Amino acid sequence: MSKTNPARGMRDFLSSDIRKREYVVGVIKEVYQSFGFEPLETPAVENIETLLGKYGEEGNQLIFKILKRGEHEKSGVADLALRYDLTVPFSRVVANNRGELPKFFKRYQIQPVWRADRPAKGRFREFYQCDVDAIGSKSIVVDAEILSAISAVLSRLGFEDFVIRLNHRELLREMLDASGIAENLQSNALVSIDKLDKIGVEGVKIDLAERGISQDSAEKILNLFNEISNLNDNAAILNKISAFIGGETESIKSLRQILEVSANSHLKIDASLARGLSYYTGVIMEAEIIGSDFRGSVGGGGRYDELIGMFCNEQIPACGFSLGLERLIVVMDERGMFPPELENNFTDVLVTLWSAETTGESLKLANDLRGAGLRVSVYPETDKLGKQFKYAASNNAKFVCVIGENEIAEEKVTIKNMQSGEQETILRSEIEKFFA
Repeated sequence: MSKTNPARGMRDFLSSDIRKREYVVGVIKEVYQSFGFEPLETPAVENIETLLGKYGEEGNQLIFKILKRGEHEKSGVADLALRYDLTVPFSRVVANNRGELPKFFKRYQIQPVWRADRPAKGRFREFYQCDVDAIGSKSIVVDAEILSAISAVLSRLGFEDFVIRLNHRELLREMLDASGIAENLQSNALVSIDKLDKIGVEGVKIDLAERGISQDSAEKILNLFNEISNLNDNAAILNKISAFIGGETESIKSLRQILEVSANSHLKIDASLARGLSYYTGVIMEAEIIGSDFRGSVGGGGRYDELIGMFCNEQIPACGFSLGLERLIVVMDERGMFPPELENNFTDVLVTLWSAETTGESLKLANDLRGAGLRVSVYPETDKLGKQFKYAASNNAKFVCVIGENEIAEEKVTIKNMQSGEQETILRSEIEKFFA
C-alpha cells in the first residue's frame, strides 16, 4: 500500500489551513497595495543558470534541481530548477522588461518557493514568500518605505511585540576589518556570524576556527557583538561601532538617516545581523516576533544594488523585504490571533432535501439564496431531517432552510436559526428580505 503522508517538508492544506493563509495574504496584499506596490508573478521553474551563483555556497546546495529529460536523467545533468526565492526571478524579470517598466518600479509578489532544506518548526521545503521590492533609486526613502510597509503588515495582523533589526553589509565588512579578519576570509566569516541565533556564540567560535579565522579575531568581533547586545539605544550602538571601526563611515551614516526619517519604534540596530544571501550590498533587515516559542525571523531583506546587473549591462539599485507566510501563521496559531470565524466552515445556510421529487425546489432555493450573496450548501441525500440538522450543526451552518411538500404547496419556507434554536415559516417570496 502506498504511503499517504506528503513528501518530507511538504504539506497538505485542509480548509481551515487555507482560510488562515488567505486571511494573512489578504492583509499583506491590502497593505502592500496601500504603499503603491503592484502585483507580479513568475514561473515556478527557472533556468538553472538564473539561480546558481546568486545565493552563496550554502544557498546553491539547497536549490531543487530538475534533471534533463531522456538520456540525461541517468547522467544527473540538470538544466532547470525550482525557484529558491522570489528576488532573483524578479531581478531577471526587471532585466528582461527594462524598457517597459517605469524608472521607479514597486512590486509585490506572493508565491511558493522551494528549498532542499532540513524541515523544522516553521521551516518547510515548500513555503510561501510575501515579497515587496522597489527598484531604480538608492534613496533612503525606499528603505524607509519598505520598513514602514512591513511594520504596517505586522501591526495589522495584531502583532505589537515585534522588532525589525537593521545592519549594513559594508558595516559588517568594516567590523571584520577592524577585527583583523583578512578580506579573503570575510565571506566565510559572514556565513558563520549569520548562524549566531541558531548555534550560539560557542558554536560560531568553533565554526569560525574551522573556516581559518584566528581565535583573537573571532573573540574581538564576538566581544563587540556581546557588548552591543546590552545596549538598548540605537544611537549608542552606532557610537560603539563607530569607535570600534575608527570613525563615522558612510554605512553608519546611512543607518542613522534611516532611523531619523523612519520614526519607527520597532527598528533596532543589530551589529551581528548578516543575512546569509550573498547578493545583499547595503542595508539589511530582519523581522522577529519577541516572546514567541518560534525561534528565528519571520522575514528579512535588504539592498541588492548589483543583482539585477548580473542579468543585464545596467546597474539598477534595488531594495526589498520578504515575509515568510508559514512562520507568521505558526506564531499566530500559537497565540490564538486568528478571528474565531476562520475556524468554522463558511456556510451561511444549509438547504435540506425532503424527497427525490422536491430536489429541484431545494436546488432552486439554494441558487436564489446564492444570488442574494449567501454561502449555501444543499444536503445531498434524502435522510431524516434530524440527520440533516445534525450535519448542519457539525458544519457550523448559521441557518437551515426546510422546503418540504407542505412548504412547496403553500409557497413557504421553514427557517431554523441554528444558534438560537428559533424556527419560523415565512413566504418564499420574502426569503431574501429575511436574510438581508
